[in-house]
Order: sequence, then structure tokens, then C-alpha cells
Amino acid sequence: MKITLMQISPKLKKITVAEFEKYLRDIDINNDLVAFPELALNGYMLKDAVYEDAYSVDEIEEFASLSKDYDLVFGAVLKQEHKFFNSAFYCSNGKLLKIHKKTALPNYGLFQEARFFFKGSELEAFETRFGKTFIAVCEELYDASIIAKIAEQKPDIIIVISNSPARGFEESGLLIQQQWEHLLCTTALLSGANTIFVNRVGFEDGLGFWGGSCVVNPKAQILNRAKLFKKEKLLVNIDKKLSDTQKYLLREY
Repeated sequence: MKITLMQISPKLKKITVAEFEKYLRDIDINNDLVAFPELALNGYMLKDAVYEDAYSVDEIEEFASLSKDYDLVFGAVLKQEHKFFNSAFYCSNGKLLKIHKKTALPNYGLFQEARFFFKGSELEAFETRFGKTFIAVCEELYDASIIAKIAEQKPDIIIVISNSPARGFEESGLLIQQQWEHLLCTTALLSGANTIFVNRVGFEDGLGFWGGSCVVNPKAQILNRAKLFKKEKLLVNIDKKLSDTQKYLLREY
């Protein structure tokens, strides 16, 4: 299975389908899945612009039309009635297959998501042509109960999209990267799933995002990493059979 991780620097505005399509110009149609970061269509530090720059489901379906050659995952602000959600979207065969609304909204230090977004309530895997799939958005993986729920469902693939700012510069490396890789390896090992992590880069309002997108196999081995602080399209091949083997070893398959 071929997956491209789109480590981009999203613009701090509501982008059009034509603008989004430019990211896909050099993507090999032999890809199976192309994944973008959290809030890829909006940028992160939206603040009050959330109310102007949110997308309706109908608008998201226009982006979904680009998923005819390969499946697409991306993040954006979704508006439903009077509520706004930090959401992830899974698109396949030109259609919107799944909406996941972020259930853990950080509201400390640099983060003010709880001021502008409503919480989602569902944490369920769903079926894709690649098997049982689970999507998580950034802060959700910092909740041990959510990792446990993912592990219970034993998905084949986990896709984690993120807007993680850089912090913790130490002699041993970037502390936030080390923390994330520990979380991803734990999640992959307990779930028996290939785990895809897509983080953004670039700067917004004084925040710098570190990138480091990666893929972790079900044995908690990091297959490949994207560069730090640089845009990159990272193509990774994953072995889906390894997920079956790991689930058997967990005696939950």
C-alpha cells in the first residue's frame, strides 16, 4: 500500500478547491492514500475567523471529488447549524466517506481551541477499501483513554493528523518529536495497526510547526520520517499483512 504524507504549510485562510488541487499536481496516481495535516484547508490560528472561514458539508464534498484516483484525508473547520468543529475528512472514489470531529480540544498555554470549537462525541473506526480505519486529530492521542479505545477496536490503519508547534529544544533533539513518536509507537503496538502521522510546518502568529511526519508499523518501528521544519511529500510503502500478524500475537484478531 502506497501512502503520501503531505507535510505542508497551510495558509491562514479558507482555500478553494482549485488552490487545494495544486498540492496534488505531482502526486503519482498509483498512490493509494494521500494524507494532509489537521486544518489543512484553514490554517491553525484562526481565532474569530473560524466563524467566517468554516466549510459546510456541501463545500467539503467538492474537495472529495478530487479523491477519484486515490483516497484523501485532510482537516478543516466544519460548520453545522450554529456549531463549529475541528474536523478530519476521509474521501474515497470521489465522495466524502467519513467525518471525524475532534473530541479533545486543548485550552492551555498556546492553545485556545475550546474557545472556538465544539467537541465531537464519536470515536469509532470505519471501513475503507484498506480495512478498518481510525482517524485521530492531534490532542486526542494525548488522552490515554482514547488510545485504549483505539486499541480495543483493532483497526488496520490509524491516521493521525496534527498541528503540533515546536517546543522543547534539547541537546538530545526536539522533545515534542520524541514525545509524539512514543505515543505513536505505543498506539501502533497496542492496536496492531500501521499508524500514519501527518504534521504541518510553517509559522503562524509566532508559532512554528515542526513537521516530522512519519509512519509507524504494527511492531512499533518507524518506517520513515519527513524532515523537520521543511515542506515535504513523503511516500511510504506499508505492509498490511504485518497488521494481521501483530493482531494475532495480541490474541485479539
